[in-house]
Amino acid sequence: MDAAEAAVIALEEACGALPGGGERRPGQEAMARRVAEAIDGGSHLVVRAGTGTGKSMAYLVPAIVSGRTTIVATATKALQDQLATKDLPFLREHLAPHLGRSFTFSTLKGRSNYVCVQRLVEVASTGSGQQQLDGLAESADAGQLATIAEWAGETETGDRSDLPLEPSAATWAAVSVSSQECPGANRCPKGDECFAERARAEAEASDVVVTNLHLYGIDLAAEGAILPEHDLAILDEAHQTEDVVARAVGCEVRSGRFQALVHRARAILSASTAVDDLAEVAGRVDDALVPHVGDRVVPADLGDLRSALELAATRLAALRAELLGVPQDGPGDVAARRARALRTCEVLADDVSAALDLDGGPVPGRKVAWTEGSTHRPSLQVAPIDVASVLDQRLWPTRTVVLTSATVPANLPDRLGLADHDHRFEDVGSPFDFENQSLLYCATAMPDPRDEGFLAACHDEIERLAEASGGRMLALFTSRRALDAAVDALRDRLPWRVLHQDDLPKPRLVAEFADDETSCLFGTRGLWHGIDVPGPSLSLVVIDRIPFPRPDDPLLSARRDLVGRERSFREIDLPLAATELAQGAGRLVRSTTDRGMVAVLDRRLATSRAYRWDLLAALPDMPRTGDRDEALDFLARLVD
Repeated sequence: MDAAEAAVIALEEACGALPGGGERRPGQEAMARRVAEAIDGGSHLVVRAGTGTGKSMAYLVPAIVSGRTTIVATATKALQDQLATKDLPFLREHLAPHLGRSFTFSTLKGRSNYVCVQRLVEVASTGSGQQQLDGLAESADAGQLATIAEWAGETETGDRSDLPLEPSAATWAAVSVSSQECPGANRCPKGDECFAERARAEAEASDVVVTNLHLYGIDLAAEGAILPEHDLAILDEAHQTEDVVARAVGCEVRSGRFQALVHRARAILSASTAVDDLAEVAGRVDDALVPHVGDRVVPADLGDLRSALELAATRLAALRAELLGVPQDGPGDVAARRARALRTCEVLADDVSAALDLDGGPVPGRKVAWTEGSTHRPSLQVAPIDVASVLDQRLWPTRTVVLTSATVPANLPDRLGLADHDHRFEDVGSPFDFENQSLLYCATAMPDPRDEGFLAACHDEIERLAEASGGRMLALFTSRRALDAAVDALRDRLPWRVLHQDDLPKPRLVAEFADDETSCLFGTRGLWHGIDVPGPSLSLVVIDRIPFPRPDDPLLSARRDLVGRERSFREIDLPLAATELAQGAGRLVRSTTDRGMVAVLDRRLATSRAYRWDLLAALPDMPRTGDRDEALDFLARLVD
């Protein structure tokens, strides 16, 4: 029996154990075959698997059958939780008897997600926890600290998500450390009790490890120093890979990092000129960044910013020298604080150096820098313009990789540098009958989105559509300004509950929308993804404009320059818009019994000869109309 056939038989066995015996999904079987063939042949696979395919089972089963050590990296916490608490336990129970062997799995997160035992010791040494702890716990909640300390003595994981409460940011910062601060288990007095190290050891011994795309990107930047060795990588929600990896292998310089280091250093250095000097430079960095918020920058070419960063580099070196002079056998926890301050100092110095030299550093390829945030909290971001060179050296030659998503841009292999490596691109479709379950309405009677009257016309059209559907609407907007204007205009005009994305935390927001069948939910980018509301509560998805990326986005601007202005629209902007549009439209049909309409209020989807077919090709194969009366009649029949 070949690998593909073995995977399909195992998939049938697993699905047969689902409640009701499961249902046959040709797309899921096809995907499982392709994944098994890629693993067996040592090639790479890109799979577009539409909503309802059951892609997690389609990649987990072949991976488990193969016996290869596997890392699954996802873009969302919800999917990580589904894999770790539902899918993998189910497969271990029902697939192991079929295979004649079991398998192990674990979840691995970034270090700051785990409580730090050494920090807890230091908190305890301050009594109430309200006294200064490296200057970072002054606003920590004493009651929360006590609860965390008690929980830490009982928990097996130390994982923040297992806490019985949601701590404030200040409280959690007092009892956790990031990878930029941790000196490592060998240099920490509590290294042998470290929850993060325990999680990593468990991952090292696991057959399947679930993590996130960001941590996977950090591992690539660190040349494999973070995650366990593995034969197979599965990148879910793969359309986000380029941006997530770019952020992960880049760096950030902001005044808060200098201030945190100052607090840590003051805890072990008294009357230090080096510490005072570094505290002063934090304000200079802020002052130099503020005029450039929102802009792409070259720090070495900006006098004030270059001077501030060069001064920071000099003062970081001076502080490092003083920290090295602190005896490692000092009293109490001095050694641990010294090691943590040194680690923080050295990482920050490396990032300052990277900002001053955009062509150098350990990560291959050209880099871009830009300033984001606000005038009160600006930050300098540095990221590679093109992640293809990073992946070409550190991922594609090292292991088999499966990339999958419901929406995969056709040019994804090119963008990720996969085109020159052995790979296959597969579209396994969706099990849903979009021909009979849905309608795509493009509001051709609307003004052009660039016209002054578009906003008011948009509100009128949303009101008409919502009235025809009896509410049950998810309205998605491409800007915060458009969202707020629509909610302000329509809350009093619609007879149903109108939820703004800021009204509640996201899980509760979605739950309230699903429970109140006639309610309407309005949101921006955060609701274009990961909203799963099957049933009649979501019968209408309204999208205000084609979601083209911002022309002034610094990272995309650099990518446009790299490919050339003539090619940039079709190679960068259009695939991103098509993927985002498909993500939004994908919120509608979530089960075989769902019926509804996607309404796009941007008439260019129907009228643009230059790109409308590219956008339509990314959407499910839904019947289409540009006639308002036909759309309203369709919605009215749904209500009846």
